Amino acid sequence: MSSIGMELFYTSEGQINLESSRLVIDGDEFHHLVRVLRKKTGDQILVTDGNGLRCEVAILDVGKKSLEGEILHYNIVERPKTGVTVALSLLKAPQRFELFLEKATELGVSTIIPMITARTLSHPSSEKVEGKLNRWKTIVLSAARQSERYYLPQLSEPLSFKQVTLLKGYDLKLIPYEISEAAPKVRCAGKNSLFLIGGEGGFTAGEVRDAQSAGFSEISLGNTTLRAETAGVFAVAFVRAQLLEEECREWF
Repeated sequence: MSSIGMELFYTSEGQINLESSRLVIDGDEFHHLVRVLRKKTGDQILVTDGNGLRCEVAILDVGKKSLEGEILHYNIVERPKTGVTVALSLLKAPQRFELFLEKATELGVSTIIPMITARTLSHPSSEKVEGKLNRWKTIVLSAARQSERYYLPQLSEPLSFKQVTLLKGYDLKLIPYEISEAAPKVRCAGKNSLFLIGGEGGFTAGEVRDAQSAGFSEISLGNTTLRAETAGVFAVAFVRAQLLEEECREWF
């Protein structure tokens, strides 16, 4: 079975049984497969659990709300050695945050953290957070499908600026700051990087000092002032460009 030109689809780990060579796809992915693309019994597709499993699948049966497929072949795709996390302030205009989610996912972001800073204007109630997370996950899934990613980005619940600065496990911790003159002379390939991106109005001077005390390095993204979502996308593209320059095959 040649997988060239085949679309990639997602299903949860619990819906995949490697021992019996069967899997099930339901929900939005089922709708896209059957109602939009008009896939039918006998068609062959690629399926992943979003955690590195790659399955070549033949559709066996299409029901009203789900389909069953036979796993013809599977393998594990190696996890990228380079990780990039972007903590981006929640934005007043939700569509701008959603644009960041889509483009950062396409470019290869590993983890996305919605962040609440001193100048964050959007403070969703706990009741609204679950609905927002569900919508954001749908956007990320759609972008991951389009860009054929076998590892879905992790999407965190909103965290405060302080909570983010206390996170562990990063080789590089960077805070782009609009008045900084420090060029980003860092090499990200093979490392796990965390970028803090402020929202409308940027970070306060106190937040920058607190971040530096927590081990973050201040950097500039250039002389022009970028919108928050643009800066977030730039951070991921910055890492991806370094991988291309060093001919790392993990993201392309």
